[in-house]
Amino acid sequence: MRSALVLMYACLGRVAGLTARAAVRRRPHVLRAVATDADMDKALQAKSPFLREFASRGYLAQCTDIEGLDEKLTEGRVSAYLGFDATADSLHVGSLLQIMILRLLQKHGHRPVVLVGGGTTKVGDPSGKDESRQLLDEATIQSNIDGISSVFDKFIEFGTDKAILVNNADWLDSLGYVEFLRTVGAQVTVNRMLSFESVKQRLGREQPLSFLEFNYMLLQAYDFLELYRREGVELQLGGSDQWGNIVSGVELTRRVEQGKVIGLTAPLLQTADGRKMGKTAAGAVWLSPEKLSPFDYWQFWRNSADADVIRFMKLFTELELSEIEEMAGQLATETGPTFVNALKRRLADECTTLLHGADCLPAIHETADSLFKNKGGNLADLPRVEVAEASISVVDALIAAEFAKSKGEAKRLIKGGGARVDGVKVEDVEQEVALAGAEVKLSSGKKKHALLVGGGK
Repeated sequence: MRSALVLMYACLGRVAGLTARAAVRRRPHVLRAVATDADMDKALQAKSPFLREFASRGYLAQCTDIEGLDEKLTEGRVSAYLGFDATADSLHVGSLLQIMILRLLQKHGHRPVVLVGGGTTKVGDPSGKDESRQLLDEATIQSNIDGISSVFDKFIEFGTDKAILVNNADWLDSLGYVEFLRTVGAQVTVNRMLSFESVKQRLGREQPLSFLEFNYMLLQAYDFLELYRREGVELQLGGSDQWGNIVSGVELTRRVEQGKVIGLTAPLLQTADGRKMGKTAAGAVWLSPEKLSPFDYWQFWRNSADADVIRFMKLFTELELSEIEEMAGQLATETGPTFVNALKRRLADECTTLLHGADCLPAIHETADSLFKNKGGNLADLPRVEVAEASISVVDALIAAEFAKSKGEAKRLIKGGGARVDGVKVEDVEQEVALAGAEVKLSSGKKKHALLVGGGK
């Protein structure tokens, strides 16, 4: 144990103690942290159809070399990878943007390489986290990999000369520590690692960052190097929160193998009211039918805020951009809710078809139509409860709708199973209802109904 610690700190000292001369000698190309207007213009006017559509749909956040990427994509088929850690037994809507990018890549004739982090999940990605992730055992990680792999099958075509799925445990589990430090550690300074946003945030808040997590960015960088060697992967995709990790992989592969590799990221999405995409007050919006029914998935999209509809059409459907622009033009001239509600229904239909298939839509429509009817009437006939904020607690909503006279009575109603939001029973007395630009049906028992109308559009 003592000798291992001595080795560890000696190696860390070697990394941190690089001379100024060595640091200058190894300095990579200057990599911008965000895509500039010039980068966006180049992408929109690119020779590569993939890159043009990528930018036009709003996927572009950062790129290490936009001109070099256009050249690669135009010259021939490019293998590009995107990594997903196996922290749960399914993926949620927060991962859907990345899956749509892989699908777009395949549509334009390139090869998606889906990496599941059987190795990196054992470490835990600190990006965007306020505290360390709970470490998972081998059996749980494998079960999670099986679960998320079934999601990819619905969007991406795997097989000979098509997309492939790889597990970084295949090389990380057998990687020797000294070998890793000699290959990776000698190429990265601790100063650089401390400059990464995920690290700065944790340290700035005086929150603990384990040595295990601190190594995560190096493992992800090594993944790019290994995939370049094994599969000829020249492009890494990811969310903008992974920019530092991706740049590290680009630099490492350039230095060790002189590989002309590139990193490309998409923005982290928020809804119009500032909520993180993929989460609601009721929990995650899962992509597996075992964890979220096709109807509830459809309902999630149907409840999109007015301000999000056109953007979500571009990001999460395969409708032609020209058709979406026509919708946007018409929406700008419409004053009532009829047209935007029709667009929300179209959005929900398109997204649900991609994940669950079109066969489930008739049953979903029947359920939705019956849900929003009240003894032969329709949604417009229900009493309206105007809410100025973008969200409201179910307890406060029950009081505002005059279904309860006090918070105590409202909580008893919820605990008794009598409160429903859009037909779904409320289980948690602390549940919030997101209302930014949305209309939500609130029910107490079988006979009392009201329409919550949110502000914050």
